[in-house]
Amino acid sequence: MLTTKRYEYMSFEKVRIHPLISNHRPLHPDKVAHLERDILENGLLEPLIVWERSDGEYYVVGGFHRLAAIEAIRARHPGYFDQIDVRVVSGELDEMRAVNLKLNADRLDTKITDYFETVLYLSNANWSKERIAGFLDKSVTWLEEILRFAPGMDTRLRTMLEAGKVSWNKAKAICRQILAAPPGKERDVADKLIEHPEKNKDRIRRNKRPLSPQKAIKRLSEAFKQNSKRPYRVDLEELLCLFMVLWGKEYTESHVERVRRAFPGLMDEESARDSPTRFRRASLLSP
Repeated sequence: MLTTKRYEYMSFEKVRIHPLISNHRPLHPDKVAHLERDILENGLLEPLIVWERSDGEYYVVGGFHRLAAIEAIRARHPGYFDQIDVRVVSGELDEMRAVNLKLNADRLDTKITDYFETVLYLSNANWSKERIAGFLDKSVTWLEEILRFAPGMDTRLRTMLEAGKVSWNKAKAICRQILAAPPGKERDVADKLIEHPEKNKDRIRRNKRPLSPQKAIKRLSEAFKQNSKRPYRVDLEELLCLFMVLWGKEYTESHVERVRRAFPGLMDEESARDSPTRFRRASLLSP
């Protein structure tokens, strides 16, 4: 597991960049220039985070913009910052990549696509869903949605998602329809939905309650009899989705899908697939 070994005043030349640990997005020149001016004036107030892979071998994990700023300073002012403050951490490569993502995720402009590569990498490295979700301070349902939709996502849709042209909810809705397409028709469905995403509105279902409180109580009681210790780990949005579905007046297709995944066995597949005849545009939790 990740541990902080020590804080050190280290030679700048020792710090390298690992080919599998990056800043997730290209460095922003304006931010590098701002940090260059700030570090020249005030010094390096926040140490770089470096991974000690072995004795004398160090790779940056956090602080890529600061690293670039110091490189620019040293190019203009030889002899400056020959030594820098670092926080030395240890752990396995998969843990370092997770820490790197977690540090990047603290930014206000972090996008869902920033998580894709690392989540898939950690899953392939045999991290459990609970471990990944807990490390990233996310719910297991959030993680499962990435594992379900990210690997096969159409590159055009991912580009639109990264650019903010579609929301994550809308992207998931498009992915569901592509996955549900008849064999051999997936590309046609993808072309239609991705070229005209505005037509793929998540809609409020008005005329039929997919899950009554009585049925929910009955099924939860049956589940309790089978395993009284069975836990449900849900977040606030999933609870809201459950209440919307139980209310039965202004729930959307996304609400039904979230409830079905967060509460296994609570809804049957037939209820989840029902499509009432009248719809209107969603006003709550819409994409």
